[in-house]
Amino acid sequence: MSALPPPRDPVTNAMTVDVEDYFQVAAFEECIRREDWPHWPVRVEGNTRRVLELFERNGVHATFFVLGWVAERFPALVRDISAAGHEIASHGFGHERLTHLSRAEFRDSITRTKRLLEDVTGTAVHGYRAPSYSIGPTTMWAHDELHEAGYRYSSSIVPIHHDLYGMPAAPRFPFFAERSGLLEIPVTTVRLCGRNWPCGGGGYFRLLPYALFRRGLRRVNRRERRAGVFYFHPWEVDPQQPRVPGATLRNRVRHYLNLSRTTPRLERLVRDFRFDRMDRVFLARSHADYPVVALQAVELYAH
Repeated sequence: MSALPPPRDPVTNAMTVDVEDYFQVAAFEECIRREDWPHWPVRVEGNTRRVLELFERNGVHATFFVLGWVAERFPALVRDISAAGHEIASHGFGHERLTHLSRAEFRDSITRTKRLLEDVTGTAVHGYRAPSYSIGPTTMWAHDELHEAGYRYSSSIVPIHHDLYGMPAAPRFPFFAERSGLLEIPVTTVRLCGRNWPCGGGGYFRLLPYALFRRGLRRVNRRERRAGVFYFHPWEVDPQQPRVPGATLRNRVRHYLNLSRTTPRLERLVRDFRFDRMDRVFLARSHADYPVVALQAVELYAH
């Protein structure tokens, strides 16, 4: 008789999917002009449906942060995600980093996308995630705009050092931004040797050995008794996607490394840990469960 699998950890984590296509990522923005997007083979619909099948096999519900660009072209896909019991949230409209937008352009993006997603699904949109986690020291005004637009939470900060994003001095766990009152839910990190290390998915999930990644998330769940936030993209389950010419070696490694391992690792992950939607993991808790943080003071202290 084969041994029974070990029980899942008791803490429920949040599973999230950033619904965008391979040609829309920041790694290729120097190689692919936005006006050329329509000329690239679109694979986001098929890849997202593969993700839905994986979740259905494993009894997982998740939050899908959907680009307005995708929802406008594939409304049936968005309706099917919602009908399967997943939360629909906003990823903005055109995957522009906030550092490339004016405040007025950002306001238009988040209101346009929220309205579109709600019209398509008939359900309220509460969550937002900035493309490339681009809420940072120079874009803290985004929390005010999100709150004004009717969002209840953001998951747009990663408290690590990174060349494209990161606020290493920000809290590691959910908090209310003092000025706006918006709930910010950072992507998970593990604290070791006096610094934060990534433990929330994306390229790190493909790069690191699975056992090391699992150890980090278990540390967060078991030692700190906190829920984690995991994320990935539909293009990460697609090893056959077209190769983009002209990308730097660093960006090719970031994007293509271990794509063939993503699906098997995801299957292991959802067997090893409990997962649910962002709104059910975090919004169901009391307001008093989360601290109020003045992010401007955090950044002044960090520098």
